[in-house]
Amino acid sequence: MKEKIKIASGQGFWGDLPNAPINQVKKGKIDYLVMDYLAEVTMSIMQKQRMRNGKFGYARDFVDVVESILPEISKEGVKVISNAGGVNPQACKDAILEAASRANISGIKIAVVDGDDILPGIDKLISAGHTLKNMETGDPISTIKDDLLSANVYFGCRPIVEALQKGADIVITGRVTDTGLTLAPMAHEFGWDFDDFDLMSTGTIAGHIIECGGQVSGGNFTDWEVVDDFVDIGFPIIEAHKDGSFYVTKHENTGGHISEMTVKEQLLYEIGNPAEYITPDCIADFTTVQLEQDGKDRVKVWGIKGKPYTDTYKISASYIDGYKLSSTLVYCWPDAAKKAQIAGDILLKRAKNLGIEFRETNVELVGLNSCNEDPDILNQDMSDLNEVQLRISVYGDSKEELDRFGKEIAPLILTGPSGVTGFAGGRPKASEVVAYWPALMDKTAAEPRVTIYDI
Repeated sequence: MKEKIKIASGQGFWGDLPNAPINQVKKGKIDYLVMDYLAEVTMSIMQKQRMRNGKFGYARDFVDVVESILPEISKEGVKVISNAGGVNPQACKDAILEAASRANISGIKIAVVDGDDILPGIDKLISAGHTLKNMETGDPISTIKDDLLSANVYFGCRPIVEALQKGADIVITGRVTDTGLTLAPMAHEFGWDFDDFDLMSTGTIAGHIIECGGQVSGGNFTDWEVVDDFVDIGFPIIEAHKDGSFYVTKHENTGGHISEMTVKEQLLYEIGNPAEYITPDCIADFTTVQLEQDGKDRVKVWGIKGKPYTDTYKISASYIDGYKLSSTLVYCWPDAAKKAQIAGDILLKRAKNLGIEFRETNVELVGLNSCNEDPDILNQDMSDLNEVQLRISVYGDSKEELDRFGKEIAPLILTGPSGVTGFAGGRPKASEVVAYWPALMDKTAAEPRVTIYDI
């Protein structure tokens, strides 16, 4: 049993810096590389991809990362944990097996953690009395069942720990909590009891601190001017100790900045009630966190308390909720703002004359009031304003009607106020609006599966 381990964050989201996870492995010694690819909307995107091609539905660039570090996994014992499996972790596993074959690498175990996708069995769940009520509106999921794109359980660290106990070198999961990716190796290596909620909360908060990758290393930092070298920003590393203390740090000779303030900003990110951060593994109390600077780019964290987990899993579902369309035009001096505003009014009146109905509309003057919706702004003196971008967005139930509205935008160049240019991207087309459906489900209704594959 180890006294300390190093857990490195390699991705904060699907589309993060491609070289970040590779640098984490190659620029210094680590024990684990954890990579978070999933946001709520990501699951619906992946589901659409799988519907088009049964071999897709996962973060395909994850395979490129693994292929680049297979020698370190094989020879140096670096273990990789990621939710890159998305809605198709088996296909992700197959792609990695192919990559290992190309590299002539053997002797590695891959674990797949799945069972989180409840969409195929949604009818049985509803029939069994699991209403999956929307946590905000109280409506049962049956009201939007036919429009569902995805529905996944947030599992915690336990199936990942099981995979590590079975000798997995690479763990590919579907929907697990972001924090569970980091908590799992701590619980596994230190032999922590799942019912020691202070320790479970410690690992959960460690995971929360590094789940957004470079954001705790100075990226997106309020005092951004103190950050050294954004170009080669070093992603964060948790140096975890068996006693429950840990350090937030990064590799030497990398850019970025880790301080009490960067850690505090990340601690406050997306937490709701700081005294009750609810996960499948525990309820972490962020108000108990103690931290102090312990050298350059090194912050000590300790003293964390927690409470028992609840008897429900959170469900993250998504569904199609109408359609949207956006387009832009640029109006130049003189009277740029007035012309842009009038152009927006013309478009909406023409839509009304055509009998097109919208749920919502939004006319923005980008560069003027896209962030300041002052109703009196057009009465101010803006005679010296060189240009304004009109951005019009509409939202409705009919794709056909929105596409018809899209045909009205380009003609405005010759049938509206003068001085217009910048019609970008061609005639706009309506696209689906993917809405989020949060719900709770009794933990007895879902069971994670762990399967080991040998390379």
